Amino acid sequence: MFFSVDSHVQSAGGILGFLTPLVKDLQILSATTLIGLLVAIGFFIREEHARLLPEGIRIRNLAIIPAAAWLMSSLGVLFVELSNLLATPIVDSFDLVVIKSFVTQTALGKSFAINIAAAAIVLLLIPRIKRTTGSFFILAITFIGVLAPVFQSHSSSSGNHGLAIGSLLIHVIGISLWVGGIIALIFISKQEREISIPRFSTLALWSAIAVVLSGSLNAWTRLNFRDAWNSQYGNLVIYKILLSAILIFIGATHRKFIIKKLAGSRQVYQLLIVEVIVMITAISVGSWLSTSAPPTPANPRVVGVAEAIAGSPMLPAPTLNNVLWTYVPDAAFLGILIFITALYIRGVVILAKRGDKWPVGRTVSFALAVAATDFATSGGLGAYAHFAFSYHMVAHMILGMVAPIGFVLSAPITLALRTLPIGRTPDERGIRGNLIALMHSKYFQVVSNPVVALAIFDGSLFLLYMTPLFGDLMQSHQGHLFMNIHFLLAGALFFHVIVGIDPSPKRIPYIVRIIVLFAAMSIHAFFSIALLSATTLLDGGYFLSLERPWATDLLADQSAGGAVGWAMGEIPILIALVATFIQWVRADKKETGRIDRAEDRAAAMGEDDDLAKYNKYLAGLSKLDEPKEN
Repeated sequence: MFFSVDSHVQSAGGILGFLTPLVKDLQILSATTLIGLLVAIGFFIREEHARLLPEGIRIRNLAIIPAAAWLMSSLGVLFVELSNLLATPIVDSFDLVVIKSFVTQTALGKSFAINIAAAAIVLLLIPRIKRTTGSFFILAITFIGVLAPVFQSHSSSSGNHGLAIGSLLIHVIGISLWVGGIIALIFISKQEREISIPRFSTLALWSAIAVVLSGSLNAWTRLNFRDAWNSQYGNLVIYKILLSAILIFIGATHRKFIIKKLAGSRQVYQLLIVEVIVMITAISVGSWLSTSAPPTPANPRVVGVAEAIAGSPMLPAPTLNNVLWTYVPDAAFLGILIFITALYIRGVVILAKRGDKWPVGRTVSFALAVAATDFATSGGLGAYAHFAFSYHMVAHMILGMVAPIGFVLSAPITLALRTLPIGRTPDERGIRGNLIALMHSKYFQVVSNPVVALAIFDGSLFLLYMTPLFGDLMQSHQGHLFMNIHFLLAGALFFHVIVGIDPSPKRIPYIVRIIVLFAAMSIHAFFSIALLSATTLLDGGYFLSLERPWATDLLADQSAGGAVGWAMGEIPILIALVATFIQWVRADKKETGRIDRAEDRAAAMGEDDDLAKYNKYLAGLSKLDEPKEN
C-alpha cells in the first residue's frame, strides 16, 4: 500500500533510518483514518436534509486529530526525504532556501508540496463542515494530496507508464476507502455502526476487488510478460490473484450473512474481524509480490529518450493499421470507464427487474461513447497522441466533442435518479437526494448557463494551446490525464446544455441554443485558423525532445492539427445543430398536441376553450375602456 512516494534514494542509517519508516507509516495511518472518517460523515452516518446530526458533529471534531497528524507527518516525510537525498543530517533539511529550491524545481518536491498544501487546507476546513456536501469536497482535496506523490513513485519508471501509474492510483484509492471504512466503523457509535454496515459492505467489496486486481496488475507491469509467464514469479502472481479472489468471495458471503442478522454488537464485531482478516491477507498478497524477486529478462530492455519523456517507447510511423490496432492501456481511464459502465449496466438491470423500459438507443449511445473514449485514451489514437500534435488534436476532438454527445444522449442522470436508493429515513437526503441537490445547486445553475458553458468549452482551447500551459501539461502523466478529463467534462457540460435529455435547473430556449452553437462554431473556426497560421511551436519543445523519426516537420504537423481541429470541431456542432432543430420540432408538436387535447376536453364538457376564454378576456377589457354614461 502506498500513500507517499517510494523512497528514491537509500535511506541513511542512524536516526534517519529510524525516522524515515516511522513518519511514512504515520502519514499512511493518519491519511487512511481521515479518509475513513470523512466517508463516514458523508455516507455512513445518518443526516437530516444533509445537515450533520450530533454523531456527525462528533466524528467531524474527531477528524481534526488525523488531519493534524497527516499534516505533521507529511512535513516529516519532506524533511527526511530531503535529508536522504542530500545525504546530510536531518537538521540541514530545515534550510528554507534548500526547501524552496526542492519544492519548486523538482517533480518530487512539487508532489510533496501538493501533499502538504492539501493537508493544510483540509485541516483548516474540517471544523467548518456543517453539511455532508462539505465532507465530499474535503474528501476530494484529501485524495488530491494523497495521490500527488504516486506519480513520482517507482511505478512511474515502469515500461508501461500509463498502466503502472493508473493501477497504482486505483490501488491507493481502493485501499484507503476499504481500510479507512473499517477504522471509521470502530470510532462511530454502536447504533450508527449497525446502520452503516450495509453501505460499508458494498464499499468494502468493490474496494477489495480494486485493491487486489490493481495491485496484481501493478506487479505485472514490472515484468516482461514473455519471460514471466513461465517463471516462478509469474505463477506466484496468478496463484495470489486466485487466492485473493477466493478470500474476497468468502468475505462477501460472510458479510451478506451477517447483515441479515444485525441484532447486536457481537455480530458487528464478528464482521469487522473477518473484514480485517481479508484486508490483511490482501495486503499481504501485495507485500509478497513486492518482496519476491521478478525474473531477470534475458535481454534487458534499454529505455530510450521517448520512453523516458512520454512514458512509452517510440511508436512506428502511424498507418491506418497501426492506429486501429495499437493499444497502450491507461489504467486510470480504464478504471473510470469500467466503473461508470458497471453503474450504467446496474441501473439498466434494476429497471428491467422492475419491469420498466429503458430505450435501447440510450444504451447504445453510452456504449459508443465509452468505446470512443477508450480509443482516444488507451487505443491507438491515445497512444499516438503522446508523440504527434495532429493525433493529440484528433484525440482532443473525440474526447471533447464526439464522446460527450454520446454520454449526454445516454441520459445517465435520468437513469441514476430512477435507480439510486433513497435515504434510510424520511429526513435523510441519501445518494439520490444529493444528486438532485447538485442538479439544483447554485454552482450547477451557474456552470449550466449557456454563456458560461460556452466559455468553459471554447475558452479552455485558447487557455491551453495559446499559453505555455500545454507544453507544461504534456511533460507529465498527471498533466496528460488532467487534459483528457477536462476535455471530456467540458464537452459533456456544453452538450448537456444544448442537446441534453437529463433534467437541468433551467431549460434553455431553442433559439438561444442555436445561437450558442453558431457562436461555438465561429470560435472553433477562429481557433483553428490561429493554429494554421502559427509560425512557432506551441508545445514548449516537448515533441522536439522525443526525437521522433517520422513526421519530422513539427510545424507542418501542428498545422495539420489545426486543420483537424477545424474539420472535427465543426461536424459535431452541425450534428448538435440538427439535433436541436429536431428537438424543437418535437417540442412544438408536443405542445400543439397538449393544446388540442385541452380543447377536446373543454368541448366534451361544454366549456370554453382557451381561445374563447381569451376572446372573452379581451371583450371584458374593451368594456372597461368604454366611456361611462353620465
